[in-house]
Amino acid sequence: QLVALQRAGLDLINVSLDTLRPDRYEIITRRKGWAKVMAGIDLALQLGYAPVKVNCVVMHSVNSDELLDFVALTKDKEVDIRFIEYMPFSGNQWKDTKMMSFKEMVDLIRLHYPDFYSLENKPNDTSKAYKVPGFKGQVGFITSMSEHFCGSCNRLRLMADGSLKVCLFGNSEISLRDALRSGCSESDLLALIGAAVRRKKKQHAGPQHQNKIRYQIPFKRNRLIRKINYFQNLRNNFTFTTYCTKNVLFGSIRHLSTKLSHVDCDGKASMVNVSDKNVTKREATARASIHVGPTVAQLIADNALKKGDVLTVAQLAGVLGAKKTAELIPLCHSLSLTHIDVQIELSKDLLIITATVRCEGKTGVEMEALTAVSVAALTVYDMCKAVSKSMVIKDIYL
Repeated sequence: QLVALQRAGLDLINVSLDTLRPDRYEIITRRKGWAKVMAGIDLALQLGYAPVKVNCVVMHSVNSDELLDFVALTKDKEVDIRFIEYMPFSGNQWKDTKMMSFKEMVDLIRLHYPDFYSLENKPNDTSKAYKVPGFKGQVGFITSMSEHFCGSCNRLRLMADGSLKVCLFGNSEISLRDALRSGCSESDLLALIGAAVRRKKKQHAGPQHQNKIRYQIPFKRNRLIRKINYFQNLRNNFTFTTYCTKNVLFGSIRHLSTKLSHVDCDGKASMVNVSDKNVTKREATARASIHVGPTVAQLIADNALKKGDVLTVAQLAGVLGAKKTAELIPLCHSLSLTHIDVQIELSKDLLIITATVRCEGKTGVEMEALTAVSVAALTVYDMCKAVSKSMVIKDIYL
């Protein structure tokens, strides 16, 4: 298939390979296929891919004894062997004793290759490049645990299921597929992606932090249990906005009626006739809160929920809720909204949701703002209900 993929435009290849021993390959992957992987690397080189990147996660007592074998592979093959420090993921029973650091690896290689030297790296490279003099290929080190590079990393990962990850190491995911299927506009997509990128952390949690985190998989039930000594109760707020620059009239003060406006003289439901009203600039702000409890709040703060980034998804849901208000509330007028601003703040055990909606029209946007905060709160509940069903949505008001 590689030939067909190249013809289709594939120009870069990364291969994940943690061992050069067929028997160990079967133990690690639980299947045969080592020979096919090596044949695929050779074919890629024959087709002109240069270099072919081979990623290897190095672990003490697992494959650290093959470090020099991987380096030797670069002697006659134009491959870029990239050694990755062992990182903790949910359920992988990470131990600091298994992690082999970048410095340990370099020191070990230099015992056999004293002239092993570093190459110049580009500003956004995630791998520190090294080379043995005279070898065709090179070696790199992805120091995700010992020397953080997140601040300069410009990678985004789009998964096969449509989820976007700004960091492979993190739990946070945003579903672009769901956003597209919901009719999300290009500007909202840009805002969604931008918010995710802005929330990317400067660095990963190091080994000393991982000692405070415990992953446990109980019998009959997979559940992430984290023990963390500190609580993160502040969160950046991100805004999703759409704007319109057309000049409009400014509306006057709105006086409240003593009668129900959506009931006609016969007592039947009726949509209000706004034909004779002027087009004015209208704005409404609504608020809601949801009490999630300490456990859920901690998981939200750490982006550790299986469904992904709760705050960003809820913000997007609020935007979509405002846009679809007329489809949900039977007697609401369909409005062309010019601005939607959804903000969510995590304060201890409480999420505070605020939505401001603006439009140029003949009727107000109060229902759009109320729908935005309501849908955002329901989205939080949906994404967290697997952890707790005792959450309470309350105080929805203008």
